[in-house]
Amino acid sequence: MVSDRSLEVLRVIVQDYVASREPVGSKSIVERHSFGVSAATIRNDMALLEDEALIVAPHTSSGRVPTDKGYRVFVDQLADLRPLTAAQRQAIDAFLGESVDLDDVLARTARLLSQLTHQVALIQYPATAASRVRHVELVPLGGTRLMTVLISDSGGVEQSLVDVPPDFDDEFTGELRAKLNAAIGGLRLSEAKARLVSFPATFPVERRAAVRVVASSLIEQAGVNRQDKLLMAGASNLARSEEDFSGSIFPVLEAIEEQVTLLKLFEEMEADHNGMGGSVAVRIGRENAGFGLEQTSVVTSGYSSSGGSVARLGVLGPTRMDYSNNMAAVRAVARYLSRLLGED
Repeated sequence: MVSDRSLEVLRVIVQDYVASREPVGSKSIVERHSFGVSAATIRNDMALLEDEALIVAPHTSSGRVPTDKGYRVFVDQLADLRPLTAAQRQAIDAFLGESVDLDDVLARTARLLSQLTHQVALIQYPATAASRVRHVELVPLGGTRLMTVLISDSGGVEQSLVDVPPDFDDEFTGELRAKLNAAIGGLRLSEAKARLVSFPATFPVERRAAVRVVASSLIEQAGVNRQDKLLMAGASNLARSEEDFSGSIFPVLEAIEEQVTLLKLFEEMEADHNGMGGSVAVRIGRENAGFGLEQTSVVTSGYSSSGGSVARLGVLGPTRMDYSNNMAAVRAVARYLSRLLGED
């Protein structure tokens, strides 16, 4: 049974090792922290922690470093999520507030989260199944080229180019745009797809072929589900922490390039937390072995879009990471992103 003081010793070992990358000894603990006991007593506490496989000596006559199990105890029982500083909150507000559409806000979020944590940031696109059509735009590009634009209430903007007949003039383009928005505006994307199938029949026979080209393009755009896509930023941070990985860092880099693998990991982490959007989930070291990421930790939280769907964002880095700061940053950014998308 590990005592409360031993758990406090574990806390400072994790914090000091994360800060210094150096094994932590009893003497340094006594010198740097106010336990009010002797180094011999701290050594006894460390022996208990070692018996519980929470810390380990990397080599003979060294201090101790946390194990994956030690990090897990730290995260589950000891790590308190200190709030972000006023400067960090202002940076989030200023940086993300300048976003122009969903792609831009997610790209900015990934860069910001990477900067706040100095880890690899990962952001899953929200599902579009529950999204509704906000607006359809038709943009003549000259000649027989037309751009179809489908904007959803979740912030998604899908674009496509189509070829139309020469008599597809500005007047008819305006008429078609108005009728499309009247027909499918406000509908769920799945409902819009069904409505668009029969939409060409509402036009005169001589116009139906051209309308069918536009409707087919919009049907395809409405069927895009980008939740199988991840945005990533800050992969260079892994190179800066290469000393934290035994052997080569390339297997980790190869693993994070496999989006299917990372999406499966996100899915498992969501299931572990019963889909709770606001909670922070952490997978540490060997808990990620099935994904080729046994030397990394992953911190994620859910965020929601205005369409009501929940997706996940998070950070990935070495097990020697600042869990408290990273968990606070992931939670704060997820909450801000939910508010931002909910306002759109």
